[in-house]
Amino acid sequence: MFLGMVIGYGFRRISLLRKVEVSISYTVFLLLFVLGVTIGSNKLIVDNLFSFGWQAVLLALSATVGSILASWIVLKLFFTSKKKKV
Repeated sequence: MFLGMVIGYGFRRISLLRKVEVSISYTVFLLLFVLGVTIGSNKLIVDNLFSFGWQAVLLALSATVGSILASWIVLKLFFTSKKKKV
């Protein structure tokens, strides 16, 4: 991922890459649609959706809470100014 960022930073002024940027959202939507079709056609997943669903909800909530907590810690450590009391 970091290598891609470095390469992208180096090629950021190329106009063709700016045009590709517009199609990225459509590509992500298409990939999510295909993923949904694939999951919907998988009998094992559909038959066990209830048990898989609870695991997915638990993972999603844990990831969200962890991200919020990490963001709050970074905010407090690096982006709050310490006011001096006079």
